[in-house]
Amino acid sequence: MIADNVGKGDLCDRTSMLEAFEQQSYHLHSETLLSQGIDYLKAFPELDEYTIEAADGHFIDHACHTEKNSKGKVYAAGGIYALNLRSGLLRFLCLVTNGTQRHQEIPVLRDHIEKQNKGNNSSQKHLYVYDKAVTDFVWWDRQKRHANYMISMLKENSIATLVESIPFDSRHEINTGVEACSVYENKGIKFNVVDYRDPETGKLHRFVTTLPMTINPGTIAMLYFKRWTIEKTFNNTR
Repeated sequence: MIADNVGKGDLCDRTSMLEAFEQQSYHLHSETLLSQGIDYLKAFPELDEYTIEAADGHFIDHACHTEKNSKGKVYAAGGIYALNLRSGLLRFLCLVTNGTQRHQEIPVLRDHIEKQNKGNNSSQKHLYVYDKAVTDFVWWDRQKRHANYMISMLKENSIATLVESIPFDSRHEINTGVEACSVYENKGIKFNVVDYRDPETGKLHRFVTTLPMTINPGTIAMLYFKRWTIEKTFNNTR
């Protein structure tokens, strides 16, 4: 509980200090792991230019002392977390709700990325791997100018027109299971779709991405499957 004599300005200063500490700590831990040869994506040199994070919302039941809102309700509190698929480090990305209001996580994620764009060097490429809720073709197309890209699962009800097929090396081991790689269009926005059939289950998965055609389609499928490791991480942080 915050003491009554702590002003809003002091609280903002402390919050800013904690945010700066978290960012610096994350940066130092990332550099330390890299110096020790920890890079779970080093077998994929085509990804060397990218910071790759699997992101997802994580919510917890409210504490018994959580203040109720004006309608006497409380909601699950939580935010969006990002798991660095190169280093394995998990970080808190942004707050969605403190439990007093109901919020959608995707608008919060978009606001966070746009705020981040103002201070980032656009030469640093950033790839977000998220579930199908993140799909917004127009918004993500604009993000390419800031070197932000995404991989997601194509929604079953997505309306898109096939533009052309993308050639790929079907003999490359990473592309095992890839049945097609194509350019699709929705409302004038073009994006790539990878049709991947799991060799073990026979199930067809359709991944959507804004990454350039130079990235192997099998690599795109691999990265999406790696996204599930963030769920296991959540289990270990409870």
